[in-house]
Amino acid sequence: MAFTIPKTFINELQDRVEIAAVVGSRVALKKGGKDLQGLCPFHDEKTPSFTVSPAKNMYYCFGCGAGGDAIKFLEEFEGLSFTEAVESLAAFVGMEVPRAQSKAPGRDLAPLFEAMSAAEDFYRAQLRGSPQAVDYLKGRGLTGEIAAEFKLGFAPDAWNGLREALAAGARPLQPKVLLEAGLIGRNERGREYDRFRGRIMFPVRDGRGRIIAFGGRLLGDGQGPKYLNSPETPIFHKGQELYGLFEARKSSRQLDSLIVVEGYLDVIALAQAGIRNAVATLGTATGEDHYRKLYRYADEVICCFDGDAAGRRAAWKALEGALGHLDGGRRLKFMFLPDGEDPDTLVRRQGADDFRRRIGMATPAIEYLFAELTRGLDLTALDDRARLADLAAPYLQRVPSGSLLRQMMRSRLQELTGVGGVDVRPAQAPAPPRRKGPRSDGLPQKLLSLLLRSPKLVAELDPADIDLLADGQDSPLFAEVVRYAAAHADADAAQLLGRWSGQEGHAELLRLHQRPSMLDADGLAVEFREGVERLREVASRRQRSELLERMRGDPAEEKERLAEYFTQLRSAKAQG
Repeated sequence: MAFTIPKTFINELQDRVEIAAVVGSRVALKKGGKDLQGLCPFHDEKTPSFTVSPAKNMYYCFGCGAGGDAIKFLEEFEGLSFTEAVESLAAFVGMEVPRAQSKAPGRDLAPLFEAMSAAEDFYRAQLRGSPQAVDYLKGRGLTGEIAAEFKLGFAPDAWNGLREALAAGARPLQPKVLLEAGLIGRNERGREYDRFRGRIMFPVRDGRGRIIAFGGRLLGDGQGPKYLNSPETPIFHKGQELYGLFEARKSSRQLDSLIVVEGYLDVIALAQAGIRNAVATLGTATGEDHYRKLYRYADEVICCFDGDAAGRRAAWKALEGALGHLDGGRRLKFMFLPDGEDPDTLVRRQGADDFRRRIGMATPAIEYLFAELTRGLDLTALDDRARLADLAAPYLQRVPSGSLLRQMMRSRLQELTGVGGVDVRPAQAPAPPRRKGPRSDGLPQKLLSLLLRSPKLVAELDPADIDLLADGQDSPLFAEVVRYAAAHADADAAQLLGRWSGQEGHAELLRLHQRPSMLDADGLAVEFREGVERLREVASRRQRSELLERMRGDPAEEKERLAEYFTQLRSAKAQG
């Protein structure tokens, strides 16, 4: 049974979404009469010809002809499928996407596979004739043999190179087939164009070795995202596919483990170094559908991430997606790389033996889970031990009942808390562990959510309060937004989101901006002021604790500072 998104919902979504906010968070726009203008993100230009019309809720480029609504913009700009674009916009405005069942008759998918095969032949031929593309691959340390094995190719920087070549082949392929296969696109004016242009091409194969999609890596300083994947098609669902899995299975009939990395070139570089069991997700987090497929071929999965904050967040998402599949002897481990390294650069610089050594030192899932859950907790304190039990219970619940792993997790939790028989029934939906950093949903994040709805709230504060908010508050992102809002009194939410577009904090800002709220302008102001007051209290308690701690180390040195602190405190209360 197939599922569709009701057309009535899509119409309602388009009515609610403000295209200026969607485009403005990704493209720098300036006011130009009733419309907004900027440089087109879909082609190279120096004079703005890209226009966004809030009244019509549409965008259009007079230079290249690209245009459409907010859904179309996300499809083209971020390489999303229609469904993914709808889901992204729905989350942006706090709507839930409904699903309707539809009985779709079976159909012949052979023309789509034929189109993908023909495109692969075209791209490979273009690679042989492009010194620039060949030099790029050589510069990444790849040999001709490995490029041939993974069927690497090159999409020329032309609007109709692929379409014209396939239309003139021995078996001409119609544009409607190429369009459905995701090889070409069509703008609002009906103009068709090659989806991939000026890119190194990475074919994605299914379990039978058939080409079902492509990934394209931008070559040079062209326009568009660095990596672009095929859209969702009848033969390709990127949330279920893994790049390199066919090649890994082909290299060995029995895979003991599979290593999940982040990029196409990581998979290929590792394979060239003799590490033939690496796969990559296609621009998505490692989810449950991926694990179903991974554990079908190997009992051990090792997720490889950068060692920075973003890599840790990605690892936590990967852990959450895997917990329900960890039974029957299945194992999950996490391998974190040094800062600034990825598998491609690391294996070329340090060699395969060093990489295998790192694999052997990967952290088991249980150790990683409890290391993250206990971060910031003092397990000598009864309250923190109780907190750990509360945090851990939902994750124990996710692990299959009766599995050895679940028993081991309960035993480990008992060791840490000193309490046996911990109730693993979740009182609420599982949530990431609370800890310092921009992902914490503490008071700074609540204030940041309010600030994104009304940036002018900062202008109403006293300078001392602005300094307090910009002091960090365990959230560097919050501090940066406060400083920016204070320096740009006329900034709105779209401008704040646009300022962080493409940076690590952008996803967090979008998440907070999408929080539902029933507050009007006055309610926002009251809530914000009360939050600032609570931050003052927190800062005061923190300062007092720090002074008391220093007194324990050197009473003579700190006594005068402590007396000064209490004098200031009494003065503030008297004035209040």
